[in-house]
Amino acid sequence: MKTDSPTRAFCERSPFPPIADYGFLSDCEVTALVAPSGNIEWLCLPRLDSPSVFAAILDRDAGGFRLGPADLRVPAARRYLPGTMVLETSWGTPTGWVVVRDLLLIGPWHHHDELSHTHRRAPTDYDASHVLLRTVRCVSGEMQITLDCEPVFDYGRRQAHWAYTDRGYHQGVAQGEGVNLELRLTTDMRLGFEASRATARTLLREGDTRFCALSWTVHEPPYTFEDAYERLVWTAHHWQHWLARGGFPDHPWRSFLERSALTLKGLTFAPTGAMVAAATTSLPETPGGDRNWDYRYSWIRDSTFALWGLYTLGFDWEADDFFWFIADVAEKDEELQVMYGVDGERDLEEHILGYLEGYEGAKPVRIGNAAYKHRQHDVWGAVLDSFYIHTRSRDRLDERIWPILKRQVEAAIKHWQEPDRGIWEVRGEPKHFTSSKVMCWVATDRGARLARLRHDFELAERWQAAADEIHADVCAHGVTESGIFRQHYETDALDASLLLLPLVRFLPPDDPRIRNTVMAIANELTVDDLVMRYVAKETDDGQSGEEGTFTICSFWLVSALTEIGEQTHARRLCEKVLSFASSLGLYAEELDPVTGRHLGNFPQAFTHLALINAVIHIIRAEHDSLGARTLRTSVPESL
Repeated sequence: MKTDSPTRAFCERSPFPPIADYGFLSDCEVTALVAPSGNIEWLCLPRLDSPSVFAAILDRDAGGFRLGPADLRVPAARRYLPGTMVLETSWGTPTGWVVVRDLLLIGPWHHHDELSHTHRRAPTDYDASHVLLRTVRCVSGEMQITLDCEPVFDYGRRQAHWAYTDRGYHQGVAQGEGVNLELRLTTDMRLGFEASRATARTLLREGDTRFCALSWTVHEPPYTFEDAYERLVWTAHHWQHWLARGGFPDHPWRSFLERSALTLKGLTFAPTGAMVAAATTSLPETPGGDRNWDYRYSWIRDSTFALWGLYTLGFDWEADDFFWFIADVAEKDEELQVMYGVDGERDLEEHILGYLEGYEGAKPVRIGNAAYKHRQHDVWGAVLDSFYIHTRSRDRLDERIWPILKRQVEAAIKHWQEPDRGIWEVRGEPKHFTSSKVMCWVATDRGARLARLRHDFELAERWQAAADEIHADVCAHGVTESGIFRQHYETDALDASLLLLPLVRFLPPDDPRIRNTVMAIANELTVDDLVMRYVAKETDDGQSGEEGTFTICSFWLVSALTEIGEQTHARRLCEKVLSFASSLGLYAEELDPVTGRHLGNFPQAFTHLALINAVIHIIRAEHDSLGARTLRTSVPESL
């Protein structure tokens, strides 16, 4: 008897949506993920790295908030309103059509009578409203709509208890024992409570509208649909006005750049300027595997790509805010950590939540990240290159910054000969990773350039001598007999981080060793053209099992191929990787090269940063071949 019938396949279908099918919402203080069913399955409050109130993405019993048709789970279409972070879901049945819009509200700056307790960057004209808004409109026929809101506080550990307010059936308050957070659900539907759930149901006919708003601070939610719609429009216009500040090339791939820019803005914690690696924790890099990490923190190594991408696209304010966040943490620490919390927290102790099932059974579910304790020598190069890019964009070096930079260069000189855990944060034994040595060279090389800018020629000469020593050491010990850069000094294995060598100008792009390395990675470290970080069985990373291809590495390969003059190959690969974007233009950390399935935390900042880098490389090469030059020429070319 056949066991692979369509009925059996349907019955065994995962209750978890594919990672790529989630919509991403942000108000630049918190983030949310919305499943195609209309269920909000990830929301942490009151910060994006706080404990969750909805975490169905990690356990189907850990809380969710659905608004949609009573009898449908698969929508007809989903999109973002153009140029915004407002998600629109359309539902169609034989009886009618409805449109649901989801967003995290942003409004005018509201700290008029008091100072903000969280903002450390200069205030702007806008601020998060601390309201999750959902609206529904029936555009034809009629449809039964249901609301089902079941928060579970503290990563699914504490049930909510609902009570009515003085607004009767139109507002409920949810609290959890021992939880210092109160949720208010306001709606023009009539609420009822069933244990930890707030529910509502109503029949909408053509032209009818409804709204619901979940709020968690003293700031008022909307109380009517008219007010809700007005605030929705304000938020949509805010995103469109923000996007209009950017400088996007007139190119068929412009939409990918725009969505990446919006995603990076959404992954930014506005009060401090920190950019987190991703909105989620513990989405698996291997289906059902244990490579599950918490990415709701700010990695220093992302800084170079972040500043390059933001400056390139014209978002200088955001680049400056992230720059000053890096300056804040670097100023306080003698030696930088690999990552920090969004308010500069140093202690990111890792814990396992063993009671959560994990996405599709992938355990363990982790909060915190033990990698903050790792010794990773690339961090000094990332900081120096970031500050160099910032200085080149300003033609000046702030006096506050110079002592910070000196400490980082001296740390690179002090430690470059020691083993570390490398850019991939391996949990095996430390090694002499080639890319880490190269980034120490970046630290000393950029430091020497900045010292010359300040006319401190004695210091520049000493740092340049250190840069030359590191450069010579890498060329002597980091290259195989066949002229290919190796992962670390004790192996001939390849590593995708070596694609950064031409991007940081370690050697000229036409150097045979650079070309050999790029082509070796393209030919030997790929699966169906997509790039792996390394071959897992050749690398002691302290983990078991395989992983997907890393999308950042595939985009790095696009940039590196462009650098060595392989434009046709680069464009073909770029087109292929862009084709794997989710239907909403988003990327997780990894891709299954056979199925195109997205793996890992979502959406992933580093992937979108690498996308910007790759696409701009392609566009510049195309423009250069035509003798045109329409991109910003003030942007440093070091990447």
